[in-house]
Amino acid sequence: MTTGRTATLTRATNETDITLTLDLDGAGAVDARTGSAFFDHMLTAFARHGGFDLELKADGDLEVDDHHTVEDVGIVLGQAFAQALGDKRGITRFGDALVPMDEALVLAAADISGRGQLHYEVAVPIELIGSFDTTLAREFFIAFCSNAGLTLHLRSLAGENSHHILEAAFKAAARALRSAVALDPRVSGVPSTKGAL
Repeated sequence: MTTGRTATLTRATNETDITLTLDLDGAGAVDARTGSAFFDHMLTAFARHGGFDLELKADGDLEVDDHHTVEDVGIVLGQAFAQALGDKRGITRFGDALVPMDEALVLAAADISGRGQLHYEVAVPIELIGSFDTTLAREFFIAFCSNAGLTLHLRSLAGENSHHILEAAFKAAARALRSAVALDPRVSGVPSTKGAL
């Protein structure tokens, strides 16, 4: 079994300054501090339900809005995810999850394909939850998938409350990825007929 699937990255721009450490084989220990309380709540749910250890400190231009912080965290988390996966030998590759949260129900399906794509059909009211614009969830997942090199489908099947819908989406993505990154003892190399991901 491969061990040590971790990554530590920093990224500094004129808009954000981010330091992030990720362990794919953790226990869901999280310390996420972005300055956006709802986003921290979503990242905590993502890491906890993915079984990933995550330490994250992001200083962004929140006086503008949360957009740059959310997008740049997605970029760095995606890059860390790809780095921690390494050559992808022995991974399960695919994962899916169906997660309810009260009236909300969200489906996620993931493929660690090397082709970063997001297919997002999450019907969520456009509003602020704290300082978090609900449209930013899609921006986060676009940045994350593009930089992680994974394909993710997210579909809301039911829901009315924005908080419930988005929390179910983050948890569903996490549960799907938890399955996809899991090491399968029956896989000796890269799980692809092409021999590469």
